[in-house]
Amino acid sequence: MAEPSPADDGHAASSAIGATLRIEDVYDAYADYVFRSLRRLGVPESLLKDALQDVFVVVHRRLAEFHAEGHVKRWLFVIAVRVAANHRRSLRRRWSRLLSGPELDLESVAAGRAEEPLELAEHAERIRLFYALLESLDDDKRSVFVLAELEQLSVPEIAATLGLNVNTAHARLRAGRQRFEQALRRYEARTRRAV
Repeated sequence: MAEPSPADDGHAASSAIGATLRIEDVYDAYADYVFRSLRRLGVPESLLKDALQDVFVVVHRRLAEFHAEGHVKRWLFVIAVRVAANHRRSLRRRWSRLLSGPELDLESVAAGRAEEPLELAEHAERIRLFYALLESLDDDKRSVFVLAELEQLSVPEIAATLGLNVNTAHARLRAGRQRFEQALRRYEARTRRAV
């Protein structure tokens, strides 16, 4: 199923799904979005399916509370933020070794790209680096950063999604961008020293 565009706030989908939302319809329309969001929010690849299930368990339990005029995509992202935080917290307590580096299935990268093996390896390395850099952000900044940079939401939309003051959202985005860039510069400096 085609996913709504990053700029889509989910309102059109909630209208299309109808006044009474069904878990099956929400899952069909947004499972890919939630899966991608969970990964971007720091859930290791090996636990993504469990985290996705956890999100939709919450959705199923709270579906009656959702108002049709609401924004499904925003609602799902907020749930995903909480589920991702719970998974990361649990991992830190029990399996800190799993967080040593993001896992990446090179076959999944290869499936979507028709490139030479060297290009595939370089692309896979860029993906690993990106997720490692995202790990440098705390939960609050990471959520805002993902919504702004990857989902292309405006700061007022981010503030509405996360229930923040617009100034707070601006501040977190600015701080998140700075930390991301600092982490990238540290990585580049280590790479230059290694060469």
